[in-house]
Amino acid sequence: MVKFLKPNKAVVLLQGRFASWKAMIVRSFDDGTRDRPYGQCLIAGIAKYPKKVIRKDPAKKTVKKSRVKAFIKLVNYNHIMPTRYTLVVDLKDVVSTDVLQTRDKKVTAAKETKKRLEERFKTGKNRRFFSKLRF
Repeated sequence: MVKFLKPNKAVVLLQGRFASWKAMIVRSFDDGTRDRPYGQCLIAGIAKYPKKVIRKDPAKKTVKKSRVKAFIKLVNYNHIMPTRYTLVVDLKDVVSTDVLQTRDKKVTAAKETKKRLEERFKTGKNRRFFSKLRF
């Protein structure tokens, strides 16, 4: 079987609190773990999308509208839908499975993820990833 759920692949969540929200795969576990014996992946996604920025907005308002909120989760393969898009944001050093063990580590990792996603948004690349799904 061809492995297509690779790191940096953009996915859409199908189940749970963040259903219909976009995320990216940080690391995938095809065989699962002892606790969770099924295929799963560690994802980092956008919990709050940036607002639309218009030209006449003051700089302070533009900065506020460009904010992103991030989340980190371990998700079953059945609950994600991969897309054809990839995102070039390096999160391997920030997000790992041991980050999910304690609340403090998870919060700090989410803040760092937020910072890197905001940097990517400000470059103007991957516009589709930073817009809400409309359906």
